[in-house]
Amino acid sequence: MKFNMDNTFGAAFAGFAASSICLGVLSTQAYSYFKRYPLDKPFYKILVAGLWLIELADQALISHAVYSYLVSNWGVVTILTSPPIWSLILQITFGVITGTIVKLNFAMRVWRFSNQNIPVTGLIVSLTCTMPTALRILSAFDHLSFRLTSLANIGSMKVIGSLSLGLGMATDVVIAVSLCFFLRNLRTGHRQDDSVVYSLIIYAISTGGLTSVISLTTLILYNFMPDNFIFMAFYFVLSKVYANSFLAALNTRRVSRGRGTDAETNTMPTFLMVGKVTQRTIHVDPEQQAESHLSATKADQKNPSYAEAW
Repeated sequence: MKFNMDNTFGAAFAGFAASSICLGVLSTQAYSYFKRYPLDKPFYKILVAGLWLIELADQALISHAVYSYLVSNWGVVTILTSPPIWSLILQITFGVITGTIVKLNFAMRVWRFSNQNIPVTGLIVSLTCTMPTALRILSAFDHLSFRLTSLANIGSMKVIGSLSLGLGMATDVVIAVSLCFFLRNLRTGHRQDDSVVYSLIIYAISTGGLTSVISLTTLILYNFMPDNFIFMAFYFVLSKVYANSFLAALNTRRVSRGRGTDAETNTMPTFLMVGKVTQRTIHVDPEQQAESHLSATKADQKNPSYAEAW
């Protein structure tokens, strides 16, 4: 068997380093969130803490696997002919859990942006929840992985691995396209207001595009270069990109009484904002503003406010 240290152990180490950087960014974003929004909704707080803990456990598993292969078994080339280490296998499951949580929140976002469009939202939820039909698949994947007689034979499970990666990529594309389509319907004809909508569209494309590119790269490398670990390096990073994109959306909101709000005109546009793009009140108390909108028209009620659009 041919062995190349660079594209096997070297690639795994590069993925570990990149994943560590992403975890550092995620930790900074989590700290910033709790610092800026101490009175934010408990749901968001639990979600942020949960995602951070999942990714911390994910990174611990990656660290254990890399340490075992590069330190504990340094120079032992025959380790590639041994069964995969348990932490390397369980790390896959943690990555799927993070991706599923973030995608379901994106589905909630599409649901509100589309005025509760059932077919589109249902498609996204179906694709997302097929991922833990991917948890069933993953249970089978993990079972088969533990039964692998050699790490070098990991390419023998291309069907299962490709299905999981392909579904994830398809979900990202559907979410990005759906957001772009429904956001275009929010244009008012006013240049300043439409610029906010266009910024949201760019953000949707950027977020969905980045995760899709990483998933596609992993899928291609896994299918065409299964005898090395370059695909593994990209997969180590994927779940943390999902988590970071979610926290980035939360942290771009303005702060009002310890909670996230988008009431100010100079607020950076995020997916937490949609609907009443003509809102121009500066330093307005959200509770007082809510009282002033009790007499909103039916047309206004069809489009949720920025703060409600999450």
